[in-house]
Amino acid sequence: MRRLITNTFLTLDGVMQAPGGPDEDVDGGFGLGGWSVNFWDDHMGDTMGETMGVPFDLVLGRRTYDIFAAHWPRATDEDGAKPLNEATKYVASRQRPALEWQNSVLLDDDVPTAVAALKGTDGPELQVHGSANLLQTLIRHDLVDEYRLWIFPVLVGTGKRLFADGVVPASLELVTSSVSTTGVVIGTYRPAGAVTIGSFALE
Repeated sequence: MRRLITNTFLTLDGVMQAPGGPDEDVDGGFGLGGWSVNFWDDHMGDTMGETMGVPFDLVLGRRTYDIFAAHWPRATDEDGAKPLNEATKYVASRQRPALEWQNSVLLDDDVPTAVAALKGTDGPELQVHGSANLLQTLIRHDLVDEYRLWIFPVLVGTGKRLFADGVVPASLELVTSSVSTTGVVIGTYRPAGAVTIGSFALE
């Protein structure tokens, strides 16, 4: 059984859209792309290195795949390039694109069933980076085994959210946490069953 793990940059108000640059994702007229860039420090680099330092394959939405495919095959000297280029990339797309980045595989149209079947195979962990639209499907079908959330001290107001409409109520367990020198809170969470409710009301 392979674990499916998200690695998601979030604003404090829950937006994950376009953390890396102004033109990354302008859907809905989003004009604050690149909000994560100026917070980067050595601790964040080390943490990302640990994430990329284990065997993994990728499950990506089409937009994130195109961004990665335009950069990493040509940036072979950068940190992280080798594992990303060597990983198998499983791509969800509503169309039938030609996937030219090495080791790329197009998922079947029934993405939840395809990803569930993929999780049942032998192999390294499956990492999801970016891929806001795909994540809505994976979360709704309870396919995420671990959330690695990087929460940045910035508010953008509107944009694509990781936990959007249609999220199934659930509890999460905090497994690890750390804070960068720039105030980015990095937490790893795993599903922990149903929501347990109570009351502070006096009897």
